[in-house]
Amino acid sequence: MNNIEGFNRQLCKVTKSVFPTDDSLLKMLHLAMMDITKKRAGRRQDWSTIHAQMAIYFAEWMPE
Repeated sequence: MNNIEGFNRQLCKVTKSVFPTDDSLLKMLHLAMMDITKKRAGRRQDWSTIHAQMAIYFAEWMPE
């Protein structure tokens, strides 16, 4: 499994429940991304580069 698939799998775990609004879903995804980033930063040294590249390619989906 590559990094993108692992990241996606972790986000899918978070989004299994029902969210009342789109804004609440985006907030939950943002918090999950921050948590995943903290956990992955220790394991992979170039995770900050990967995260920055994903922010460029998927800017409309990644909240700031």
